[in-house]
Amino acid sequence: MDVKWESLSQADWEEFHSSQRGALQQAWIYGEALTSLGVSMARAMVWQDGQLVAIAQFMSKRVLGYISLASCTRGPIFHPDLSPADRAAIYKRLRQSVPVPHLKVPLFSPNCSGEQLDPVETRGMSRVMTGYSTVLLDLTQALSTLKAQLEGKWRNRLNKVLANVKLQVHVQASLKRCDWLLGQELAQREAKKFHGLPTDFVKAYIACAADHRQAFVVAYAELGKNTVGGMLFLIHGRVASYHVGWSDEEGRRLNAHNALLWQAMAYLKDMGIEVLDLGGVNTHDLPGISRFKLGAGGQPITLAGTYF
Repeated sequence: MDVKWESLSQADWEEFHSSQRGALQQAWIYGEALTSLGVSMARAMVWQDGQLVAIAQFMSKRVLGYISLASCTRGPIFHPDLSPADRAAIYKRLRQSVPVPHLKVPLFSPNCSGEQLDPVETRGMSRVMTGYSTVLLDLTQALSTLKAQLEGKWRNRLNKVLANVKLQVHVQASLKRCDWLLGQELAQREAKKFHGLPTDFVKAYIACAADHRQAFVVAYAELGKNTVGGMLFLIHGRVASYHVGWSDEEGRRLNAHNALLWQAMAYLKDMGIEVLDLGGVNTHDLPGISRFKLGAGGQPITLAGTYF
């Protein structure tokens, strides 16, 4: 196997990432966006007999002045035909060759559940963190099937809000609406004292895309002249990821988020998006938003965790 860290082909990376329905954190423009914000990134492509068989993108940072943490989040992405032994060999090569200085600590968070992860793959590594949970929606299904899979109360709220002729829902790749929603997100973070990726990341992500209309969409709900809710989705290959959402008191009363997510699902499906990743689910710390995501009828999955 040949591991290459430099002079990589963006086209080959994006084709492989898209074909394997790769996560946002392994998308080429995700790395470009973070690099533009001053974050150190490293990418590897692994070739075998002239075929690309794996890609891995690492975010690195210095700790205590001499330890370099290199984190491959929801990766590497492997060709499905690779054996567990081949994957283990790739993990080993990546650990040995990741180009970070001083004492390097490579971390891997595979994009699969613990049940899907063959123990042969991570032989010689130790799990140091439990897995992240999310909900995945299969948008290759018919809309009628997707609606039938909604949790009963979720579907009833959706039907009620869709019947409200005064509420208008729009979904589009609008830079103006994106800036508006990011402003609401900043105010929301300050009010609720929580943190996330800097909102400048979204602007950088969109700017790094060859066509901004293929990088994001915003769903927003209007009641008369007032906008009462919005959701932002980032697109990466055949997958879209929910990124931020906001609603005011009226939007919450009307269950605008049910309509926003449903209309976004239909829009993304028409775009050819195959999977919608609804993002983190944490029923202990965020019970309301977690119940909302779980009620949308997708597949809950808890990833295997982080390995060193």
